[in-house]
Amino acid sequence: MQRGALLDAARSLLSEGGTEALTFPALAERTGLARSSVYEYFRSRAAVVEELCAVDFPVWAAEVEAAMERVDTPEAKIEAYVRRQLALVGDRRHRAVVAISAGELDAGAREKIRAAHGGLIAMIVEALGALGHEQPRLAAMLLQGVVDAAVRRIELGAAEDPSDITEAAVAMVLHGVR
Repeated sequence: MQRGALLDAARSLLSEGGTEALTFPALAERTGLARSSVYEYFRSRAAVVEELCAVDFPVWAAEVEAAMERVDTPEAKIEAYVRRQLALVGDRRHRAVVAISAGELDAGAREKIRAAHGGLIAMIVEALGALGHEQPRLAAMLLQGVVDAAVRRIELGAAEDPSDITEAAVAMVLHGVR
Protein backbone atom coordinates (compact mmCIF):
# COMPACT_ATOMS: atom_id res chain seq x y z
CA MET A 1 0.00 0.00 0.00
CA GLN A 2 2.78 2.47 0.94
CA ARG A 3 4.75 1.47 -2.16
CA GLY A 4 1.76 2.35 -4.35
CA ALA A 5 1.35 5.69 -2.59
CA LEU A 6 5.04 6.42 -3.14
CA LEU A 7 4.76 5.59 -6.84
CA ASP A 8 1.67 7.77 -7.17
CA ALA A 9 3.49 10.63 -5.45
CA ALA A 10 6.48 10.08 -7.75
CA ARG A 11 4.20 10.30 -10.83
CA SER A 12 2.76 13.57 -9.58
CA LEU A 13 6.16 15.03 -8.79
CA LEU A 14 7.57 14.03 -12.17
CA SER A 15 4.61 15.37 -14.11
CA GLU A 16 4.61 18.64 -12.15
CA GLY A 17 8.32 19.37 -11.98
CA GLY A 18 10.36 16.84 -13.91
CA THR A 19 13.15 14.73 -12.50
CA GLU A 20 14.45 17.56 -10.30
CA ALA A 21 11.19 17.44 -8.33
CA LEU A 22 11.58 13.73 -7.58
CA THR A 23 13.39 13.78 -4.25
CA PHE A 24 13.02 11.59 -1.19
CA PRO A 25 12.03 14.55 1.01
CA ALA A 26 9.31 15.46 -1.50
CA LEU A 27 8.12 11.84 -1.64
CA ALA A 28 8.01 11.73 2.15
CA GLU A 29 6.06 14.99 2.31
CA ARG A 30 3.53 13.87 -0.33
CA THR A 31 2.89 10.54 1.35
CA GLY A 32 3.13 11.60 4.98
CA LEU A 33 5.96 9.15 5.59
CA ALA A 34 9.21 9.87 7.34
CA ARG A 35 12.08 10.37 4.91
CA SER A 36 13.81 7.31 6.35
CA SER A 37 10.69 5.25 5.55
CA VAL A 38 11.00 6.11 1.86
CA TYR A 39 14.43 4.45 1.89
CA GLU A 40 12.83 1.26 3.19
CA TYR A 41 10.96 0.98 -0.13
CA PHE A 42 13.50 2.45 -2.57
CA ARG A 43 17.26 2.69 -2.25
CA SER A 44 17.57 5.58 -4.75
CA ARG A 45 15.73 7.83 -7.18
CA ALA A 46 16.81 5.47 -9.95
CA ALA A 47 15.03 2.62 -8.14
CA VAL A 48 11.82 4.69 -8.07
CA VAL A 49 12.22 5.43 -11.77
CA GLU A 50 12.85 1.77 -12.62
CA GLU A 51 9.73 0.68 -10.76
CA LEU A 52 7.62 3.38 -12.43
CA CYS A 53 8.84 2.13 -15.81
CA ALA A 54 8.11 -1.46 -14.84
CA VAL A 55 4.59 -0.58 -13.70
CA ASP A 56 3.48 2.22 -16.03
CA PHE A 57 5.09 1.54 -19.37
CA PRO A 58 3.38 -1.83 -19.92
CA VAL A 59 -0.02 -0.25 -19.20
CA TRP A 60 0.68 2.54 -21.66
CA ALA A 61 1.96 0.08 -24.28
CA ALA A 62 -1.12 -2.13 -23.80
CA GLU A 63 -3.35 0.85 -24.54
CA VAL A 64 -1.46 1.51 -27.77
CA GLU A 65 -1.61 -2.17 -28.71
CA ALA A 66 -5.35 -2.34 -27.99
CA ALA A 67 -5.97 0.65 -30.26
CA MET A 68 -4.02 -1.09 -33.02
CA GLU A 69 -5.94 -4.34 -32.58
CA ARG A 70 -9.27 -2.57 -33.12
CA VAL A 71 -8.41 -1.84 -36.76
CA ASP A 72 -7.56 -4.10 -39.68
CA THR A 73 -5.30 -2.53 -42.29
CA PRO A 74 -1.60 -1.81 -41.84
CA GLU A 75 -2.18 1.91 -42.44
CA ALA A 76 -5.00 1.99 -39.89
CA LYS A 77 -2.74 0.24 -37.37
CA ILE A 78 -0.03 2.84 -37.94
CA GLU A 79 -2.54 5.65 -37.54
CA ALA A 80 -3.89 4.10 -34.32
CA TYR A 81 -0.32 3.71 -33.03
CA VAL A 82 0.38 7.41 -33.51
CA ARG A 83 -3.00 8.70 -32.35
CA ARG A 84 -3.09 6.62 -29.16
CA GLN A 85 0.39 7.66 -28.10
CA LEU A 86 -0.42 11.32 -28.65
CA ALA A 87 -3.76 10.96 -26.85
CA LEU A 88 -1.87 9.65 -23.82
CA VAL A 89 0.30 12.77 -23.56
CA GLY A 90 -1.97 14.32 -20.91
CA ASP A 91 -2.01 11.16 -18.79
CA ARG A 92 0.12 11.38 -15.62
CA ARG A 93 1.73 8.03 -16.39
CA HIS A 94 2.88 9.35 -19.71
CA ARG A 95 4.13 12.63 -18.30
CA ALA A 96 6.12 10.67 -15.75
CA VAL A 97 7.66 8.46 -18.46
CA VAL A 98 8.60 11.55 -20.50
CA ALA A 99 10.13 13.24 -17.47
CA ILE A 100 11.99 10.07 -16.60
CA SER A 101 13.40 9.57 -20.06
CA ALA A 102 14.65 13.16 -20.09
CA GLY A 103 16.42 12.83 -16.76
CA GLU A 104 19.81 11.76 -15.62
CA LEU A 105 19.45 8.08 -14.83
CA ASP A 106 21.84 5.30 -14.10
CA ALA A 107 22.68 2.76 -16.79
CA GLY A 108 20.20 0.19 -15.46
CA ALA A 109 17.27 2.59 -15.55
CA ARG A 110 18.21 3.85 -19.03
CA GLU A 111 18.42 0.25 -20.28
CA LYS A 112 14.96 -0.56 -18.93
CA ILE A 113 13.53 2.50 -20.67
CA ARG A 114 15.26 1.55 -23.93
CA ALA A 115 13.90 -1.99 -23.68
CA ALA A 116 10.38 -0.68 -23.02
CA HIS A 117 10.59 1.66 -26.01
CA GLY A 118 11.91 -1.21 -28.09
CA GLY A 119 8.77 -3.16 -27.22
CA LEU A 120 6.63 -0.24 -28.31
CA ILE A 121 8.47 0.09 -31.61
CA ALA A 122 8.19 -3.67 -32.20
CA MET A 123 4.39 -3.28 -32.27
CA ILE A 124 4.53 -1.32 -35.51
CA VAL A 125 7.20 -3.33 -37.35
CA GLU A 126 4.72 -5.92 -38.66
CA ALA A 127 2.41 -3.26 -40.11
CA LEU A 128 5.35 -1.58 -41.84
CA GLY A 129 6.50 -4.93 -43.20
CA ALA A 130 2.98 -5.56 -44.54
CA LEU A 131 3.26 -2.26 -46.42
CA GLY A 132 6.38 -3.55 -48.13
CA HIS A 133 9.12 -1.70 -46.28
CA GLU A 134 12.47 -3.40 -46.86
CA GLN A 135 13.69 -2.32 -43.41
CA PRO A 136 10.55 -2.19 -41.27
CA ARG A 137 12.47 -1.90 -37.98
CA LEU A 138 14.34 1.16 -39.22
CA ALA A 139 11.10 2.63 -40.54
CA ALA A 140 9.48 1.96 -37.13
CA MET A 141 12.26 3.80 -35.31
CA LEU A 142 11.94 6.78 -37.65
CA LEU A 143 8.16 6.74 -37.28
CA GLN A 144 8.58 6.77 -33.49
CA GLY A 145 10.86 9.78 -33.92
CA VAL A 146 7.94 11.68 -35.44
CA VAL A 147 5.74 10.60 -32.52
CA ASP A 148 8.40 11.65 -30.01
CA ALA A 149 8.75 15.07 -31.68
CA ALA A 150 4.97 15.55 -31.56
CA VAL A 151 4.92 14.49 -27.90
CA ARG A 152 7.60 17.07 -27.06
CA ARG A 153 5.69 19.74 -28.98
CA ILE A 154 2.49 18.98 -27.07
CA GLU A 155 4.32 18.72 -23.73
CA LEU A 156 6.00 22.09 -24.25
CA GLY A 157 2.61 23.74 -24.67
CA ALA A 158 3.39 24.80 -28.23
CA ALA A 159 1.38 27.52 -29.92
CA GLU A 160 -0.42 24.89 -32.00
CA ASP A 161 -3.42 23.09 -30.61
CA PRO A 162 -2.57 19.49 -29.59
CA SER A 163 -5.16 18.21 -32.07
CA ASP A 164 -3.39 20.10 -34.88
CA ILE A 165 -0.07 18.57 -33.81
CA THR A 166 -1.68 15.12 -33.81
CA GLU A 167 -3.18 15.61 -37.26
CA ALA A 168 0.14 16.85 -38.65
CA ALA A 169 2.02 13.90 -37.14
CA VAL A 170 -0.52 11.39 -38.48
CA ALA A 171 -0.41 12.95 -41.95
CA MET A 172 3.39 13.00 -41.97
CA VAL A 173 3.66 9.40 -40.80
CA LEU A 174 1.03 8.05 -43.19
CA HIS A 175 2.51 9.95 -46.12
CA GLY A 176 5.97 8.69 -45.18
CA VAL A 177 5.03 5.03 -44.87
CA ARG A 178 3.19 4.89 -48.19
